[in-house]
Amino acid sequence: MRQSVSVAAAVSLLASSASAQNMLRFACSQLVVDRVDPIVNPGQRYTPHLHQIVGGNSFNLTMEPVKYDPAERSTCTSCSFTQDLSNYWTAVMFFKHKNGSYMRVPQTGNGGPQGKLINDGGLDVYYMQQGKITSFKPGFRMIAGNAANTEDSKVSKANICHRCWNRPDENTFVGGAPCTGSDTVGIPSSKDCQMIRQTLIFPHCWDGKNLDSPDHKAHMAYGQGTGATGGGACPSSHPVKVPQVMYELMWDARKIDRSWWPESGNPYTYSMNIGYYSGAAAHGDYVFGWKGDSLQKAMDKQCNLNRDCPAAGLTAQTPEKYNACKIKQQAPEPVDGWLKAMPMGEMAIKA
Repeated sequence: MRQSVSVAAAVSLLASSASAQNMLRFACSQLVVDRVDPIVNPGQRYTPHLHQIVGGNSFNLTMEPVKYDPAERSTCTSCSFTQDLSNYWTAVMFFKHKNGSYMRVPQTGNGGPQGKLINDGGLDVYYMQQGKITSFKPGFRMIAGNAANTEDSKVSKANICHRCWNRPDENTFVGGAPCTGSDTVGIPSSKDCQMIRQTLIFPHCWDGKNLDSPDHKAHMAYGQGTGATGGGACPSSHPVKVPQVMYELMWDARKIDRSWWPESGNPYTYSMNIGYYSGAAAHGDYVFGWKGDSLQKAMDKQCNLNRDCPAAGLTAQTPEKYNACKIKQQAPEPVDGWLKAMPMGEMAIKA
Protein backbone atom coordinates (compact mmCIF):
# COMPACT_ATOMS: atom_id res chain seq x y z
CA MET A 1 0.00 0.00 0.00
CA ARG A 2 2.81 2.42 0.89
CA GLN A 3 4.43 1.79 -2.48
CA SER A 4 1.16 2.48 -4.33
CA VAL A 5 0.70 5.74 -2.47
CA SER A 6 4.31 6.71 -3.20
CA VAL A 7 3.94 6.00 -6.92
CA ALA A 8 0.68 7.92 -7.11
CA ALA A 9 2.24 10.87 -5.34
CA ALA A 10 5.23 10.85 -7.69
CA VAL A 11 2.99 10.80 -10.77
CA SER A 12 0.89 13.63 -9.34
CA LEU A 13 4.00 15.70 -8.63
CA LEU A 14 5.37 15.06 -12.12
CA ALA A 15 2.09 16.04 -13.73
CA SER A 16 1.80 19.24 -11.72
CA SER A 17 5.39 20.26 -12.47
CA ALA A 18 4.87 19.58 -16.19
CA SER A 19 1.74 21.73 -16.11
CA ALA A 20 3.68 24.51 -14.43
CA GLN A 21 6.56 24.50 -16.92
CA ASN A 22 6.39 27.63 -19.04
CA MET A 23 6.37 26.84 -22.77
CA LEU A 24 4.40 27.19 -25.96
CA ARG A 25 2.67 23.86 -26.62
CA PHE A 26 0.26 23.73 -29.51
CA ALA A 27 -1.33 21.57 -32.19
CA CYS A 28 -0.38 21.58 -35.87
CA SER A 29 -2.71 19.62 -38.13
CA GLN A 30 -1.75 17.95 -41.37
CA LEU A 31 -1.20 20.44 -44.19
CA VAL A 32 -0.29 17.72 -46.70
CA VAL A 33 1.42 14.31 -46.92
CA ASP A 34 3.83 14.59 -49.81
CA ARG A 35 7.15 13.40 -51.26
CA VAL A 36 8.88 16.77 -51.28
CA ASP A 37 11.62 18.27 -49.09
CA PRO A 38 12.70 21.88 -49.78
CA ILE A 39 15.62 21.61 -47.33
CA VAL A 40 17.32 18.35 -48.34
CA ASN A 41 15.97 17.95 -51.88
CA PRO A 42 15.00 21.47 -53.06
CA GLY A 43 13.05 21.52 -56.32
CA GLN A 44 12.65 17.72 -56.48
CA ARG A 45 9.34 15.92 -56.82
CA TYR A 46 9.06 12.35 -55.53
CA THR A 47 11.91 12.62 -53.06
CA PRO A 48 13.35 9.39 -51.59
CA HIS A 49 10.76 9.15 -48.82
CA LEU A 50 7.40 10.50 -47.74
CA HIS A 51 6.87 13.36 -45.27
CA GLN A 52 3.94 14.74 -43.35
CA ILE A 53 4.04 18.53 -43.39
CA VAL A 54 2.32 21.07 -41.15
CA GLY A 55 2.26 24.87 -40.88
CA GLY A 56 1.98 27.68 -43.42
CA ASN A 57 0.26 27.01 -46.75
CA SER A 58 3.07 28.56 -48.83
CA PHE A 59 5.09 25.35 -48.34
CA ASN A 60 6.71 24.60 -51.69
CA LEU A 61 9.22 22.46 -53.56
CA THR A 62 11.84 25.18 -53.33
CA MET A 63 11.92 27.65 -50.45
CA GLU A 64 15.10 29.66 -50.92
CA PRO A 65 16.30 30.96 -47.54
CA VAL A 66 15.43 34.58 -46.73
CA LYS A 67 13.94 35.24 -50.18
CA TYR A 68 11.14 32.76 -49.53
CA ASP A 69 9.69 33.83 -46.19
CA PRO A 70 6.66 31.74 -45.13
CA ALA A 71 5.53 34.57 -42.84
CA GLU A 72 5.11 36.82 -45.90
CA ARG A 73 3.81 34.27 -48.40
CA SER A 74 1.39 32.09 -46.41
CA THR A 75 -2.27 33.01 -46.09
CA CYS A 76 -3.18 30.39 -43.49
CA THR A 77 -1.50 27.98 -41.09
CA SER A 78 -2.47 24.51 -39.90
CA CYS A 79 -0.99 25.39 -36.48
CA SER A 80 -2.84 26.89 -33.52
CA PHE A 81 -1.29 30.37 -33.54
CA THR A 82 -2.14 32.65 -36.46
CA GLN A 83 1.29 34.29 -36.13
CA ASP A 84 3.10 31.00 -36.72
CA LEU A 85 3.45 30.35 -40.45
CA SER A 86 6.55 28.18 -40.01
CA ASN A 87 6.76 24.74 -41.61
CA TYR A 88 7.48 21.57 -39.67
CA TRP A 89 7.74 18.08 -41.14
CA THR A 90 8.72 14.53 -40.28
CA ALA A 91 8.93 11.10 -41.86
CA VAL A 92 5.74 9.02 -41.89
CA MET A 93 5.21 5.84 -39.88
CA PHE A 94 3.82 2.83 -41.75
CA PHE A 95 2.44 -0.52 -40.63
CA LYS A 96 3.39 -3.54 -42.73
CA HIS A 97 0.55 -6.06 -42.99
CA LYS A 98 1.38 -9.76 -42.89
CA ASN A 99 0.35 -9.89 -46.57
CA GLY A 100 3.13 -7.42 -47.44
CA SER A 101 1.03 -4.29 -48.04
CA TYR A 102 1.56 -1.01 -46.16
CA MET A 103 -0.69 1.54 -44.47
CA ARG A 104 0.11 4.89 -42.88
CA VAL A 105 -0.38 4.75 -39.11
CA PRO A 106 -3.00 7.37 -38.17
CA GLN A 107 -2.23 10.13 -35.69
CA THR A 108 -4.00 11.92 -32.87
CA GLY A 109 -3.30 14.87 -30.61
CA ASN A 110 -1.75 14.38 -27.19
CA GLY A 111 -3.35 15.06 -23.84
CA GLY A 112 -1.55 14.75 -20.55
CA PRO A 113 -1.29 17.25 -17.71
CA GLN A 114 -1.18 20.29 -20.01
CA GLY A 115 -4.51 19.48 -21.61
CA LYS A 116 -5.82 17.86 -24.78
CA LEU A 117 -4.58 19.07 -28.17
CA ILE A 118 -6.81 18.54 -31.19
CA ASN A 119 -5.11 17.50 -34.44
CA ASP A 120 -6.26 16.42 -37.87
CA GLY A 121 -3.16 14.28 -38.29
CA GLY A 122 0.04 16.29 -37.95
CA LEU A 123 1.96 16.78 -34.72
CA ASP A 124 2.33 18.88 -31.58
CA VAL A 125 5.02 21.56 -31.38
CA TYR A 126 6.76 22.86 -28.27
CA TYR A 127 8.92 25.98 -27.85
CA MET A 128 10.65 25.73 -24.47
CA GLN A 129 12.96 28.18 -22.78
CA GLN A 130 15.41 28.33 -19.93
CA GLY A 131 16.93 31.73 -19.24
CA LYS A 132 17.43 34.43 -21.88
CA ILE A 133 16.28 33.33 -25.34
CA THR A 134 16.98 34.81 -28.78
CA SER A 135 14.39 34.08 -31.46
CA PHE A 136 15.23 32.50 -34.80
CA LYS A 137 15.64 34.87 -37.77
CA PRO A 138 13.82 34.92 -41.13
CA GLY A 139 15.42 32.31 -43.39
CA PHE A 140 16.47 30.08 -40.50
CA ARG A 141 16.16 26.30 -40.91
CA MET A 142 17.49 23.16 -39.25
CA ILE A 143 17.16 19.39 -39.03
CA ALA A 144 17.13 17.01 -36.07
CA GLY A 145 18.08 13.38 -36.62
CA ASN A 146 19.36 11.62 -39.72
CA ALA A 147 17.32 9.65 -42.25
CA ALA A 148 20.39 7.52 -43.03
CA ASN A 149 20.97 6.29 -39.47
CA THR A 150 20.73 2.50 -39.18
CA GLU A 151 21.91 1.91 -35.60
CA ASP A 152 20.10 2.86 -32.41
CA SER A 153 23.44 3.21 -30.63
CA LYS A 154 24.35 6.18 -32.86
CA VAL A 155 21.31 8.15 -31.71
CA SER A 156 20.97 10.00 -28.40
CA LYS A 157 17.84 8.76 -26.65
CA ALA A 158 17.74 12.12 -24.86
CA ASN A 159 16.85 13.80 -28.16
CA ILE A 160 15.02 11.21 -30.28
CA CYS A 161 12.85 8.56 -28.67
CA HIS A 162 9.65 6.49 -28.71
CA ARG A 163 7.30 5.46 -25.94
CA CYS A 164 4.78 2.63 -25.87
CA TRP A 165 1.50 4.16 -24.64
CA ASN A 166 -0.24 1.10 -23.23
CA ARG A 167 -3.48 2.81 -22.32
CA PRO A 168 -6.32 3.50 -24.76
CA ASP A 169 -6.78 7.18 -23.86
CA GLU A 170 -4.19 9.70 -25.01
CA ASN A 171 -5.30 12.01 -22.19
CA THR A 172 -4.00 9.52 -19.63
CA PHE A 173 -0.52 10.52 -18.53
CA VAL A 174 1.94 7.69 -19.16
CA GLY A 175 5.47 7.72 -17.76
CA GLY A 176 7.81 10.59 -16.97
CA ALA A 177 9.36 13.38 -19.02
CA PRO A 178 9.96 12.75 -22.76
CA CYS A 179 13.00 10.60 -23.64
CA THR A 180 13.48 9.22 -20.14
CA GLY A 181 12.86 5.91 -18.38
CA SER A 182 11.86 3.04 -20.64
CA ASP A 183 11.69 5.17 -23.81
CA THR A 184 13.64 3.70 -26.71
CA VAL A 185 15.31 4.99 -29.87
CA GLY A 186 13.71 2.16 -31.85
CA ILE A 187 9.98 1.97 -32.53
CA PRO A 188 8.26 -0.26 -29.93
CA SER A 189 7.01 -3.51 -31.43
CA SER A 190 4.57 -4.68 -28.76
CA LYS A 191 0.95 -5.42 -29.64
CA ASP A 192 0.09 -3.93 -26.24
CA CYS A 193 0.92 -0.41 -27.46
CA GLN A 194 -2.31 1.54 -27.82
CA MET A 195 -0.32 4.49 -29.13
CA ILE A 196 3.32 5.12 -29.90
CA ARG A 197 4.63 8.53 -28.92
CA GLN A 198 7.53 9.85 -30.97
CA THR A 199 9.61 12.75 -29.63
CA LEU A 200 12.15 14.82 -31.58
CA ILE A 201 14.12 17.44 -29.64
CA PHE A 202 16.08 19.96 -31.70
CA PRO A 203 19.38 21.57 -30.64
CA HIS A 204 19.00 24.90 -28.84
CA CYS A 205 22.40 26.56 -29.40
CA TRP A 206 23.09 28.65 -32.52
CA ASP A 207 26.40 29.93 -33.90
CA GLY A 208 24.76 33.35 -34.19
CA LYS A 209 25.80 33.79 -37.83
CA ASN A 210 24.48 31.18 -40.23
CA LEU A 211 20.80 30.69 -40.96
CA ASP A 212 21.61 27.25 -42.38
CA SER A 213 24.60 25.02 -43.11
CA PRO A 214 25.41 22.42 -45.82
CA ASP A 215 24.25 19.54 -43.60
CA HIS A 216 21.53 21.72 -42.03
CA LYS A 217 23.02 20.92 -38.60
CA ALA A 218 26.50 22.43 -38.19
CA HIS A 219 25.15 25.91 -37.37
CA MET A 220 23.39 24.36 -34.36
CA ALA A 221 24.52 22.40 -31.29
CA TYR A 222 23.05 20.78 -28.21
CA GLY A 223 24.07 22.55 -25.01
CA GLN A 224 24.45 21.28 -21.49
CA GLY A 225 21.71 19.18 -19.97
CA THR A 226 19.51 16.66 -21.68
CA GLY A 227 15.88 16.21 -22.52
CA ALA A 228 12.97 18.61 -22.74
CA THR A 229 14.16 21.19 -20.22
CA GLY A 230 14.47 24.33 -22.33
CA GLY A 231 18.19 23.73 -22.72
CA GLY A 232 21.24 24.38 -20.58
CA ALA A 233 24.35 26.49 -21.16
CA CYS A 234 25.67 26.71 -24.74
CA PRO A 235 29.25 26.05 -25.95
CA SER A 236 31.47 28.93 -27.08
CA SER A 237 31.24 27.71 -30.69
CA HIS A 238 27.45 28.14 -30.61
CA PRO A 239 26.90 30.82 -27.95
CA VAL A 240 23.39 32.00 -28.79
CA LYS A 241 20.58 30.21 -26.98
CA VAL A 242 17.42 29.89 -29.06
CA PRO A 243 14.09 28.28 -28.12
CA GLN A 244 14.28 24.52 -27.65
CA VAL A 245 11.93 23.15 -30.30
CA MET A 246 10.33 19.75 -29.74
CA TYR A 247 8.01 17.74 -31.97
CA GLU A 248 5.63 15.25 -30.40
CA LEU A 249 3.69 12.75 -32.49
CA MET A 250 1.06 10.31 -31.27
CA TRP A 251 0.84 7.39 -33.70
CA ASP A 252 -2.54 5.79 -33.07
CA ALA A 253 -1.98 2.03 -32.83
CA ARG A 254 -5.57 1.59 -31.63
CA LYS A 255 -6.51 1.62 -35.32
CA ILE A 256 -4.25 -1.36 -36.10
CA ASP A 257 -6.16 -4.66 -36.05
CA ARG A 258 -4.14 -7.35 -34.26
CA SER A 259 -5.11 -9.86 -36.98
CA TRP A 260 -2.95 -7.89 -39.41
CA TRP A 261 0.28 -8.58 -37.52
CA PRO A 262 3.01 -10.80 -38.98
CA GLU A 263 4.14 -13.84 -37.00
CA SER A 264 7.52 -12.25 -36.29
CA GLY A 265 9.38 -8.96 -36.62
CA ASN A 266 8.42 -5.34 -36.03
CA PRO A 267 5.67 -4.28 -38.48
CA TYR A 268 6.19 -0.57 -37.74
CA THR A 269 8.60 1.34 -39.95
CA TYR A 270 9.22 4.90 -41.02
CA SER A 271 8.96 5.86 -44.67
CA MET A 272 12.69 5.30 -45.31
CA ASN A 273 11.91 1.55 -45.57
CA ILE A 274 14.73 0.22 -43.46
CA GLY A 275 12.59 -1.80 -41.10
CA TYR A 276 13.29 -1.74 -37.38
CA TYR A 277 16.12 0.73 -37.88
CA SER A 278 13.60 3.36 -38.87
CA GLY A 279 13.56 4.36 -35.22
CA ALA A 280 17.21 5.30 -35.52
CA ALA A 281 16.45 7.14 -38.77
CA ALA A 282 13.65 9.27 -37.30
CA HIS A 283 14.12 12.94 -38.18
CA GLY A 284 12.40 16.28 -38.33
CA ASP A 285 12.81 19.45 -40.43
CA TYR A 286 12.11 23.04 -39.43
CA VAL A 287 11.72 26.28 -41.42
CA PHE A 288 11.13 29.41 -39.33
CA GLY A 289 8.14 31.51 -40.31
CA TRP A 290 6.77 33.47 -37.34
CA LYS A 291 5.43 36.91 -38.23
CA GLY A 292 7.68 39.84 -37.31
CA ASP A 293 9.02 39.61 -33.76
CA SER A 294 6.06 37.60 -32.44
CA LEU A 295 8.16 34.62 -31.35
CA GLN A 296 10.68 36.84 -29.55
CA LYS A 297 7.83 38.59 -27.75
CA ALA A 298 6.28 35.23 -26.87
CA MET A 299 9.53 34.14 -25.24
CA ASP A 300 10.08 37.50 -23.50
CA LYS A 301 6.52 37.59 -22.16
CA GLN A 302 6.64 33.89 -21.25
CA CYS A 303 3.53 33.00 -23.19
CA ASN A 304 2.24 29.58 -22.22
CA LEU A 305 0.69 26.55 -23.90
CA ASN A 306 -1.82 27.12 -26.75
CA ARG A 307 -3.68 30.10 -25.34
CA ASP A 308 -4.03 33.69 -26.51
CA CYS A 309 -1.16 35.80 -25.17
CA PRO A 310 -2.15 39.49 -25.49
CA ALA A 311 1.17 40.67 -24.01
CA ALA A 312 2.94 39.28 -27.09
CA GLY A 313 0.08 39.70 -29.57
CA LEU A 314 -0.41 35.94 -29.98
CA THR A 315 -3.87 34.77 -31.02
CA ALA A 316 -4.94 31.12 -30.99
CA GLN A 317 -7.25 29.76 -33.68
CA THR A 318 -10.04 27.27 -33.17
CA PRO A 319 -9.36 23.69 -34.33
CA GLU A 320 -11.92 24.17 -37.10
CA LYS A 321 -9.88 27.08 -38.43
CA TYR A 322 -6.40 25.50 -38.43
CA ASN A 323 -7.74 22.10 -39.53
CA ALA A 324 -9.11 23.78 -42.68
CA CYS A 325 -5.68 24.96 -43.86
CA LYS A 326 -4.63 22.41 -46.52
CA ILE A 327 -2.68 22.29 -49.77
CA LYS A 328 -2.58 19.80 -52.64
CA GLN A 329 0.26 17.34 -53.10
CA GLN A 330 3.06 18.67 -55.28
CA ALA A 331 4.18 15.09 -55.99
CA PRO A 332 0.75 13.52 -56.55
CA GLU A 333 0.34 9.86 -55.55
CA PRO A 334 -1.90 7.77 -53.27
CA VAL A 335 -0.82 7.85 -49.62
CA ASP A 336 -4.02 6.69 -47.89
CA GLY A 337 -5.34 3.18 -47.41
CA TRP A 338 -3.38 0.04 -48.21
CA LEU A 339 -0.45 0.44 -50.62
CA LYS A 340 1.51 -2.24 -52.48
CA ALA A 341 4.72 -0.63 -51.23
CA MET A 342 5.75 2.47 -49.35
CA PRO A 343 6.08 5.57 -51.56
CA MET A 344 9.69 5.38 -52.73
CA GLY A 345 11.16 5.72 -56.21
CA GLU A 346 8.22 5.38 -58.59
CA MET A 347 4.75 6.66 -57.81
CA ALA A 348 2.95 4.67 -55.11
CA ILE A 349 0.30 2.11 -56.13
CA LYS A 350 -2.80 1.11 -54.18
CA ALA A 351 -2.84 -2.48 -52.93
